[in-house]
Amino acid sequence: MNATPLTSPDDSLARLERLTVLSQRLLERAAAHGATQAEVSCSEETGLNVNVRLGSVETVESTRDRGIGVTVYFGQRKGSASTADLREESLEATVAQACAIARYTEDDDAAGLADAARMAHEFPDLDVWHPWALDTDHAVDLAMACEAAGRDADARIENSDGASVGSGESLAVYANSHGFFGRERDTQHTIGCALIAGQGDGMQRDGWYSTALSHLDLQTPEVIGRIAAERTVSRLQPRSVSTGEYPVLFAAEVARSLIGHLLGAVSGGALYRRASFLLDHAGKQIFPSWFAIEELPHLRRGLRSSAFDAEGVATTRSHLVRDGVLQRYLLGSYSARKLGLSSTGNAGGVHNLQVKANAGGFDSLLGGMTRGLLVTELMGQGVNGVTGDYSRGAAGFWVENGAISHPVDGITVAGNLKDIFNRIDAVGTDVDPRSHVGVGSILIGRMTVAGED
Repeated sequence: MNATPLTSPDDSLARLERLTVLSQRLLERAAAHGATQAEVSCSEETGLNVNVRLGSVETVESTRDRGIGVTVYFGQRKGSASTADLREESLEATVAQACAIARYTEDDDAAGLADAARMAHEFPDLDVWHPWALDTDHAVDLAMACEAAGRDADARIENSDGASVGSGESLAVYANSHGFFGRERDTQHTIGCALIAGQGDGMQRDGWYSTALSHLDLQTPEVIGRIAAERTVSRLQPRSVSTGEYPVLFAAEVARSLIGHLLGAVSGGALYRRASFLLDHAGKQIFPSWFAIEELPHLRRGLRSSAFDAEGVATTRSHLVRDGVLQRYLLGSYSARKLGLSSTGNAGGVHNLQVKANAGGFDSLLGGMTRGLLVTELMGQGVNGVTGDYSRGAAGFWVENGAISHPVDGITVAGNLKDIFNRIDAVGTDVDPRSHVGVGSILIGRMTVAGED
């Protein structure tokens, strides 16, 4: 078995320098072709992923990918082309193709680079580079240990969907004709396990995983396996519930999906297409008065920390929601121009959101429920971004007198997102660290739960 480490030795800074030089050359070529503006993205990614199942290795995948994208502007006409080939003739052809496309496109009043005055000038160390000298043998051993811990944890674990270990490194340079050159490098590592309990129609599947920028921050394989087993057997012999309106507690690992629906609704693309239920809601209250969401792009060791966005615009710490009021939208330069606004430094997405907690941990939230539903899994895509109507399949546990009574599935939770946001009673401190959206469990005071009557 190949035991070559993923990282040996760390030559990332030298590779970033080569990508920077390449970006400069491509910008010069675009100018020579007559482009009035240009931008270049160059990236390199390496990774190792192994999967095991029932004590045997199923797959081992080692990846080395490269991507080069060139976008040019002739006035307000835009053209883009990409390649993974570093040969001179291929690079020249890529620039020429982007220029040819731009010459035949229509003018777009919103097209062009982000404003030069908004470019980032400070690049602090955000502690996101933690390479792991992981070889294939060690990765397999970790995956085997994870699955074995899960299968041995409970006699009711009858089968396995396997365990996996993955480690990846990413280098990227974004440059544009404003003279901006932004360089980034980051790592991400993951260990996960999925197990099956029961037999026949009574089978249930669940799992657990841990992901972090540094492998030192991962949960151990044995802990991950045991949590996967506990979650799986806890779902055995589920029931449905009677249709009605009940308090619903979204566990932290699914609560972030509610925040995700907010992000989609306040993104520039949805707004300028008038395809959002939160159109023209900036400055309006859409959550309870205590509720807040803050963006922390410079958080050390944050999963989405960055000094600049995908267009080179400097990122800043700011509130998305404060005192329940939507403070701003999520805009890159194009969507901002379409809306007559300014970029918020969110081209490419958000950078580390933190949702304010107003309650204790998970046990405290659960204990405060007299009767209701705990949701631990959501299924389906039943969300209308235009109207805000929400209807998704769900599984979890029925709660009686502040304690879990029994598992439930075959149910649907429904409402309108405006009402759901307004009915948030509590956000817990039990933040799931596996996402750039930092939020604990969310308790909705009342939602429609459809089950079997």
